[in-house]
Amino acid sequence: MILRRATFSLIILASALIAMPAHAQYSADRPVGATAQQAPAWQKDAGIDQNLNRPLPLNDTFRDESGREVKLGDDFSHNRPVMVALMYYNCQMLCPQVLSGMASALRQSGFHAGHEYDVVVASIDPSDTPADATSEKQHFLSMIDLPDADPAASSVHFLTGPESSITDLAQATGFHYVRVPGPDGKMTQFAHSSVIMIATPDGRMSKYLFGVDYQPRDVRLAIIQASTRHIGTLSDLVLLYCCSYSPTQGRYTVAILRILGLAGFGSLLAVLFMLYLLSKKPKGMAVGV
Repeated sequence: MILRRATFSLIILASALIAMPAHAQYSADRPVGATAQQAPAWQKDAGIDQNLNRPLPLNDTFRDESGREVKLGDDFSHNRPVMVALMYYNCQMLCPQVLSGMASALRQSGFHAGHEYDVVVASIDPSDTPADATSEKQHFLSMIDLPDADPAASSVHFLTGPESSITDLAQATGFHYVRVPGPDGKMTQFAHSSVIMIATPDGRMSKYLFGVDYQPRDVRLAIIQASTRHIGTLSDLVLLYCCSYSPTQGRYTVAILRILGLAGFGSLLAVLFMLYLLSKKPKGMAVGV
């Protein structure tokens, strides 16, 4: 009796499902649960394209923190890799975190501004002024423990510029941003990714590091690679061989196969050395007649 009732119930349920109208089914335009909380449309236009080896618009004009008109190429004239960041100086949320993370990683990298690398920070907001850039530069210099009076401070550049120059730089770096309304409803803020970039001394894009907390090791290796290994120690070169840059993750990861290869090569050398020692006759060994 129980089996018959269960079978009858299943038949009724199946009939109801078959008779259910098509519009009552869940579809892509009627998401459920977590999928209902879709990202805003503008977020799709605020990402990053890794334009590796893309040349920067070095002939475009900007203004530095002193208000002096300069070409972007003027900051790539010292044969050093350049740390590049795009942000806007009146940002109160993400940009200060990016700047703080970059400063912390550079301070712990063992390299120094004006010696192994230069810094270029450019505003994506045409309304930012050289006075805004000056304030941000002084704050950044304090975070990397570099006095403003130190000659090396001249290797740190905070730029502002016209819309055309900003657009050229953003397109070359693959840095996409979108104007969004602030708390007051005015279009005074920007949505953008959190990333720092490293360019070669001749102004080509070399590496992208994502997030707001950058590893000093990754920053150091990126600077070394951008310099075409003209700087760094032997241990840096070994570490660089054992690590590989992952464009999808925007960081350096351990290259397991390379490490295994080194271990195998080291083991082979050890075996050959042992065979060499065993093949040698001990000194002073008596020879029978």
